[in-house]
Amino acid sequence: MSNDQNQEYLHIHESSIKKVKENIPNDEKLYDLAELFKVFGDSTRIKILYALFTSELCVYDISQLLSVSQTAVSHQLRVLKTNKLVKSRKEGKNVFYSLADDHVHSIINQGIEHIEE
Repeated sequence: MSNDQNQEYLHIHESSIKKVKENIPNDEKLYDLAELFKVFGDSTRIKILYALFTSELCVYDISQLLSVSQTAVSHQLRVLKTNKLVKSRKEGKNVFYSLADDHVHSIINQGIEHIEE
């Protein structure tokens, strides 16, 4: 291929590149998104989220349900809460956890749909 043909080929997709550059989020947002997806990389956290699909639960209930120590559950709930995937409310001495919003349910369901394809 001559140099002129090579140059022509290199510029053939400029409109596509421009479109992508206009639509791709900035690096900070992409970093935050990658960090969010890392949270879903732990099966215990996924089990906790699934448990919270149906009902709000306290640490003790979750630990009994999943056969995991209360310490481990508390740690994972802290990670989920920091990443705004779960919320908590206090009732007396008990703290109950629930999904932060409908997005969490949607993310998990879309992931399941994807792996079942």
